[in-house]
Amino acid sequence: MSYVIGCDVGTSGTKAIVVSEGGKILSNVMVEYPLSTPRPGWAEQHPDTWVKAAFEAIAGAVKKSGVKAQEVKALGFSGQMHSSVFLDKNGKVLRPALLWCDTRTHQECLEITRKVGENHLRQWVSNPALEGFTLPKILWVKKHEPKIYKQIAQVLMPKDYVRYKLTGVLGTEVSDAAGTLYFDVKNRCWSKEILSKLGIPLIWFPQVVESQQICGHLTIAAAKVLGVKRGTPVVGGGADNTCGAVGNGIIKTGDVMASIGTSGVFFAHTDQVKVDPKMRVHTFCHSVPKKWYLMGVMLSAGYSLRWYRDTLGLTEKEIGKKTGRDAYNVLSDLAEKAPEGSEGLLFLPYLMGERTPHKDPHARAAFIGASARHGRAHFARSVFEGMIFGMRDSLEIFRKLKVPIRQVVATGGGAVNPFQRQLQADIYGEEVVTVNSQEAPAFGAALLAMVGSGLYPSVSEACNLIKVVTRTYPRKKSVQIYNGWYQEFKRLYPALKPSFASIQAKL
Repeated sequence: MSYVIGCDVGTSGTKAIVVSEGGKILSNVMVEYPLSTPRPGWAEQHPDTWVKAAFEAIAGAVKKSGVKAQEVKALGFSGQMHSSVFLDKNGKVLRPALLWCDTRTHQECLEITRKVGENHLRQWVSNPALEGFTLPKILWVKKHEPKIYKQIAQVLMPKDYVRYKLTGVLGTEVSDAAGTLYFDVKNRCWSKEILSKLGIPLIWFPQVVESQQICGHLTIAAAKVLGVKRGTPVVGGGADNTCGAVGNGIIKTGDVMASIGTSGVFFAHTDQVKVDPKMRVHTFCHSVPKKWYLMGVMLSAGYSLRWYRDTLGLTEKEIGKKTGRDAYNVLSDLAEKAPEGSEGLLFLPYLMGERTPHKDPHARAAFIGASARHGRAHFARSVFEGMIFGMRDSLEIFRKLKVPIRQVVATGGGAVNPFQRQLQADIYGEEVVTVNSQEAPAFGAALLAMVGSGLYPSVSEACNLIKVVTRTYPRKKSVQIYNGWYQEFKRLYPALKPSFASIQAKL
């Protein structure tokens, strides 16, 4: 029997799984680590934290699985997008990485747009300049930390730095490169035009391969620690969103995924490059060769629920502790007691600003419409509904771009609870399904490793392992109710935008 390892380098932790060639997950190990916020709006992690966690998680998963070293045929890595790793000429980390959720680069985004122009951004890199992307982080370091900037010899993504430490080979792949804002998404190569325009050396960026291609082999030292044989191939892998898509079988036209984690992602596969003229959603390279995808991102999806649980939902949190139930399921039970639409109580889920569709780092969360009528159940339900309304914003853009939608595959926190699945089906107005794959980003990375090692001839063949296990259909009356409340939801941000800006100016 042959096995592969999938490893996901996330924001809150690194997860490793061992998977059989038949798709069975034998073991799963998660190693958590903290997020540093030196100032409001800043988010950093030291890259060596990821490496330590990856060694521990992979070695733990291999030991737990009981597989023999020679039975592991390949490794695949998934990782958080956009976050920056700055290395000097000796491969040493120069500073903690600026993460995808770091919003300090607002001025740099304005500078990029001014110097490059929106038309060239659309033409050269298919995306707008946003705070989360890698390019504005480089310019921030240039402006604020010039001594560090002068030492930069290489810029990597998180998973690519981990792979470098395991193989000694510098490299990246198309799906992660696409999220940097200096990658030509259409032609799947670094954008010489934008780098030249901004005076950034092309030699800072490594060779780019497709996600399933081998991108290095384990060193003797790494193999010994991990418990596998030296020279085991490591494939390019993919960004967490594309690996999540592969892990959920989102690999052909009509496939759409709604992933609810800390952030919320709406992902639609495309066979050709499709760019939103207003650049409200992103256009990136898929981990499937010569395929692309559209992606809308809301910054505080599951995080809105976490915030509510830890601030206003302390009673439910305590009930969860006493009964051994997940606090989110307790909150779901409470929310179900309120009617659809929460009797006019609406929640704007902009706790960390918003990306799609508003591109506004100053947007803020708000409860609107509260009255003496509303109780704890209304507030809980309005948070669930506001989160899904925010997700629907991306879906509506897909519809306007005429992206085919066969069904919506739900994954992450929004997939495990029947209440949330039904809420998504009713608010989206689409059938919502879940599939049999677990740990989607790590599982997708494992599938890519299967292809790279020759266990399967293509990504599509490997994805035949994925099957639908639940189907949730939209209810006609509920769809009508939510269509009305969604229109009210859409009116709130434009009305409050001036106040958001004014509030930020006073901080």
